[in-house]
Amino acid sequence: MQTGSLTSHLDIAQVVFTTFVLFFFGLVVYLQRESNREGFPLRNEANEEIDSQGLFGVPAPKTFILPRGETVQAPRQSAPEILGDHIAPDFAGAGLEPVGNKLLSNLGPASYAGRRDVPDAQYFDGTPRIVPLRVDPSFTLASEEPDPRGYTVVGADGVAGGVIADIWVDRTESMSRYFEVATTNDRRVLLPLPVSVIDHDRKKVEVALILGAQFADVPATKSPDQVTLLEEDKISAYYGGGLLYATAQRAEPVL
Repeated sequence: MQTGSLTSHLDIAQVVFTTFVLFFFGLVVYLQRESNREGFPLRNEANEEIDSQGLFGVPAPKTFILPRGETVQAPRQSAPEILGDHIAPDFAGAGLEPVGNKLLSNLGPASYAGRRDVPDAQYFDGTPRIVPLRVDPSFTLASEEPDPRGYTVVGADGVAGGVIADIWVDRTESMSRYFEVATTNDRRVLLPLPVSVIDHDRKKVEVALILGAQFADVPATKSPDQVTLLEEDKISAYYGGGLLYATAQRAEPVL
């Protein structure tokens, strides 16, 4: 063997395997750091101190280009979550106990994401994607289906919470998304269709998630003809929270 020779001690298989292991390890580190762009660093719920930067740390901010030229940085300095009145946990990892109107607490099943407070837009022209029928007359209800406008909306207790005033449609997907409810306290709020059961015979829309009186506090939209991404999350969280918080009995053990 000549002095300085490598080929007598290394073969191609070893070089390829070592290269693959190093590449794969680097890929794992890269992907792990990229996953830390959202949700990190972790903070202690009790004292707001940083508990963890993640296994490989938080990466440097990167600018992402969104549709229509908008940009966003991640990780970013986001505003703190707005939580309703609650009882602080006794120890790290303990759940927060909401008090007051639990459906508006932004806790547990009533929590929502801090999405952008702008309407979801159609890609081709940037106009709002979800609008009431009164805004876009090119959309109509199928002629063979009864028109639910004017139907009474009732909660899980059978109490009326309002009347269907309009229907909001998704112009991109060509489907109905929300009922607009004129509540008994003279507000206009949105009701997601998936949580509604329409009874055409009795001209009623039944909602099992919340009580009739609780329609009065559904988060409203800033604009009468538009709903933002943040507002959609708040509305969904309100109804979702009702599955556990609408009545005291729902929060009790099943057995």
